[in-house]
Amino acid sequence: MTQAATIVTAAALVIGDEILSGRTKDKNIGAIADFCTNIGLDLREVRIVPDVTEAIVAAVNALRTRYDYVFTTGGIGPTHDDITADAMAAAFGVEIYEDPRAIELLLQFIKPENLNEARRRMARIPRGADLVMNRVSKAPGFWIENVIVMAGVPSVVQAMLEDVGPRLSTGALTIAETIEVGNLPEGTYAAELAAVAISNPALSIGSYPSVVDGKFHNQIVVRGKDGALVAEAVAVISTFVSRLHAERV
Repeated sequence: MTQAATIVTAAALVIGDEILSGRTKDKNIGAIADFCTNIGLDLREVRIVPDVTEAIVAAVNALRTRYDYVFTTGGIGPTHDDITADAMAAAFGVEIYEDPRAIELLLQFIKPENLNEARRRMARIPRGADLVMNRVSKAPGFWIENVIVMAGVPSVVQAMLEDVGPRLSTGALTIAETIEVGNLPEGTYAAELAAVAISNPALSIGSYPSVVDGKFHNQIVVRGKDGALVAEAVAVISTFVSRLHAERV
C-alpha cells in the first residue's frame, strides 16, 4: 500500500484598504503561492481584509485554527494606518511592546537621531513572537504561533519568505503536468475530463482557457502528490485529446 503523502496546509491574509480599493495591485499572493508550492506547502485559502482591527482579528483567528500556517502581508509600517501588529496582539490575547531586538535591527538602517516615534512603531511586536528578518530595510516582521506577519512591499515579502522558509515544516511536493489542448473547445472534452477527475479524487484536474493571438488556447493541468497517479491521468487525458483533435480533421 502506498503511504499517504504528508500534507501541510497554509493560508494567506492580505491586509490593506489600498488593495481593496484597487489603488495597489497585489503581487504578494502569487509570490506566496509560488513559495508554498516550491517547498511543499498547500496554499488552501486567501483572504483580503481592510485596515480594520476587528476584520483582521476575525480573519486571522479563523485561518490559524484551520491551517498549519498563515502568512499575512501589510500594515506593519510606521504610519497610523499600520495596525496589523496591534491586531495580532489582540487576536492572540497578548500585550504589544517595543522589542529591543527590533530596535537593534532598525538602527542598522536608521541613524539613532532619525529613529523617531513613528519609526519606532515598526519595533512594536506582540509579546512572545519571534522576529522575521528583512534584508531589504531591516524592519522586521514577526512569527507568533503559526502566523507569520510580513510587510506589504513585495521585495520585503520575498526577503521575509526566504528567512522563514528553512524554519517551516513542509509536506510532499505537488507534481504538476500540463497537457496542451490547443484550440479544442472545452465543451468537447468536458465530460471525459470530469470522468477522469471523478475516478481520481486524490488529484486536482483543471481546464484553463486563454486567448493566444486572438484565438482560444486551452490547457489541462493535473496536480497531485503521487507521481504514478499523475502520469496515469495524463496518459488517459492525452489519449482522448488526441482522438478529439483527429475527429475534427
